[in-house]
Amino acid sequence: MPDGMPPADGSRSIPRVRKMGMSFDDVPRLWFYGPFLTHTANALNILFPAGERFFVRSVKHYLPQISDPLLLARVRAFFGQEGSHGHEHERVFDMLEAQGFELRPWLEWYERTAFELLEKRFPPNLRLSVTVALEHLTAALAEVALTQPFLDEAHPKMRELLRWHAAEEIEHRSVAFDVLQQVDPRYWVRMAGMAFGFGALMFFWRSGARMLLAQEGTDRKRLREEQREARARGQDRRQLFAAVLSYLRPGFHPDQRDTDAVAREYLSSIGRLEG
Repeated sequence: MPDGMPPADGSRSIPRVRKMGMSFDDVPRLWFYGPFLTHTANALNILFPAGERFFVRSVKHYLPQISDPLLLARVRAFFGQEGSHGHEHERVFDMLEAQGFELRPWLEWYERTAFELLEKRFPPNLRLSVTVALEHLTAALAEVALTQPFLDEAHPKMRELLRWHAAEEIEHRSVAFDVLQQVDPRYWVRMAGMAFGFGALMFFWRSGARMLLAQEGTDRKRLREEQREARARGQDRRQLFAAVLSYLRPGFHPDQRDTDAVAREYLSSIGRLEG
């Protein structure tokens, strides 16, 4: 996708809020190649609901300071989309528990550590900056999901969940960024958000994957083989590191990465472009 200047505010559309009502009853225990990729993806799924509630809280704190009606409408749509994402990903909790995984102790630890302990120690501008950084990283993952064959071999229901989520991440990729630019545009604030956000994402993502893999009981030799195979297919985190590098540019803006057509094409293909 080409990079360029961000559009003027007037050309930014208001994202649609979609209620999907997905069901994962027929998803097998190993739905994405083998244990390594399945549980790496499952771990990201179980991070999303609490993480997206944090995103909403971080932006909502600044709602009284947003006077631009278009930005305000985009923010409210952002809240709606993130709420829908959390609801659909919580259905994955039910799927995993039905498959025999015990999630609640880990989820309680994750929410207590990330949001009761860490979140309360960050001032509002840094909480928003962390949100902006993580929104950029999810938009980078979203582009991969929609433009590369990364998810082609995933179970259709999980592929649909992740690609729908990806398309909406692209739709609202610049909302939190534009709020931060209005309330605190300092470069160091944006960089601090990426440092804290990227570190937290990697820590909790790895922890969740290890928790699930331990319950799966897969031996280390098989996991190493799967990791090598995944890297050979390009199924690794190189795109995340590339996204971090692009974020370091002083003049960075999420809309410089023109991925709107990719999102529209996917949403049209499932008949949900208009909602």
